[in-house]
Amino acid sequence: MRLRSLSAMPGSAGWLVAACLIAAFAAVPLLAIAITSPTEGLAGLERLADTVLARYVVNTAGLMALTGLLATVIGVSTAWLVSACAFPGRRTLGWALVLPLAVPSYIAAYVYADLLDFSGPVQTALRAVTGWSVDDYTFPPIRSLTGGAVILALVLYPYIYLLARAAFATQSAAQFRAARSLGARPARAFRQVVLPAARPAIAGGLALVLMEVLADFGLAEYFAIPTFSTGIFRSWLAMGDKNAALGLAGLMLLFVAALVALEALTRRGRIDSRDGFADAGTQEPLVSLSPVGALGATLACAVPVALGFIVPALHLAGLAFQEPALRAASFLPRYAASSLGLGITVAVTTAALALVLVFAKTRSGHTLVASVARFATLGYALPGALLAVGLLAPLGALDQTLTGFARASIGYTGGLLLTGTSLILVYALAVRFLTVAYNALDSAMARIPTSLDAAARSLGAGPSRVLARVYLPLLRPSLLAALALVLIDTLRELPATLILRPFNLETLATRTYRLASDERLMEASIPALILLAVGLIPVTLLTRGRSH
Repeated sequence: MRLRSLSAMPGSAGWLVAACLIAAFAAVPLLAIAITSPTEGLAGLERLADTVLARYVVNTAGLMALTGLLATVIGVSTAWLVSACAFPGRRTLGWALVLPLAVPSYIAAYVYADLLDFSGPVQTALRAVTGWSVDDYTFPPIRSLTGGAVILALVLYPYIYLLARAAFATQSAAQFRAARSLGARPARAFRQVVLPAARPAIAGGLALVLMEVLADFGLAEYFAIPTFSTGIFRSWLAMGDKNAALGLAGLMLLFVAALVALEALTRRGRIDSRDGFADAGTQEPLVSLSPVGALGATLACAVPVALGFIVPALHLAGLAFQEPALRAASFLPRYAASSLGLGITVAVTTAALALVLVFAKTRSGHTLVASVARFATLGYALPGALLAVGLLAPLGALDQTLTGFARASIGYTGGLLLTGTSLILVYALAVRFLTVAYNALDSAMARIPTSLDAAARSLGAGPSRVLARVYLPLLRPSLLAALALVLIDTLRELPATLILRPFNLETLATRTYRLASDERLMEASIPALILLAVGLIPVTLLTRGRSH
């Protein structure tokens, strides 16, 4: 009804054009990879096929499969316990289970490698207590595909936890009680009644987890796990093999397309009923636990919080007070300023583009605009390494042409105008995080009555004035939230920043990566702790939003 009532608005054609231009802006890296991969990329893949291509495919698929399995087990089991059972600490753990989302996977990898390596405190204490020597015991290697999957699952399971808990909370509890009244034990009723109904939500959360695993670079690089992301990085920067990087990006794009399709299919199958399971502690639980069972439930929910958030945070805090960390902190203002400058630029650019998209969707009322907006906001599913290669490939030749023209015409003496500055990095990050800003503004725009727009138009106000005088004041809280979320995501982004940044730009994320890669985690602890702290902001907003 809303779209139909606005379909005759004057000026809608201009907003449609603006939305299409933004979609074209976002489509450049996708089109570049789709066009060049079958030709130049295929030649690069043929060279890799004899060496490392099989390892990239197997490791990427294996990391995704193992992480997805572990994250599903943790997310679904904890969501069910919080939704249906009563146990000590249930209310606190209900929101605390989201906290691991604040920890970037590469920082968790640095922490656990420091803790669990041969010279780390865990194995050192083990040898001290037992008197064992190096040949007397076998300790599971943390720097392995299995170790990486465990760490990724510990920080990514909240995606599944949140969607599974929402599904459990919105299902009809009568179905579960009916199954119990027919003699089904709780476990059987859960498997045969609750789980099938929640499957679309769980699959949607799993798709988000797999997207994050596919995009991961820092953990895979630090643990020496050859994946598509690390392969693109090495092929482009270390080996200078553009064709191999394009080929790997093309294969990665196929994975992304499959995950986007999975997420879209599951979204249509999610339910939105409000009659259902009790939220934490508000109604009688569906499953009664014995004292031992209640203790087990508390431990089952507390362990993921401890391993996914508390241990990394406490370890970094302990390292941050050491003398090398404090000495290295003298350089932090410069890196923080660079990070904030980049983040603010990306946030403002992204919010402006998202605002145009949202207003165009509302103003035109055409289904085509909604489709264009959906296409323009696919960037969040694209890994940073893929975006970087997708932009460098088409813009490299253009940049050389522009720079040559500037030197010949105005005597320009600097480096490359696009790829030699932060401009291309802002471009890539704006494409990647446009979804974040768009979602924040779109939900707020849907709550604004259409009568306000109609009243403004009846007084002769044009589209731009309606946007500035009517919508912007009402959208201000959501606009500020969008700016903050994009800023935080930009501060934490690693692979795209590493590949696209100019040589004189060092952010908190790249500084943490470089220090940790040199096994200087103590010096990297303060910037890592800052990144973890800023990650708490969206998580806190998320948990507050669920509590109201």
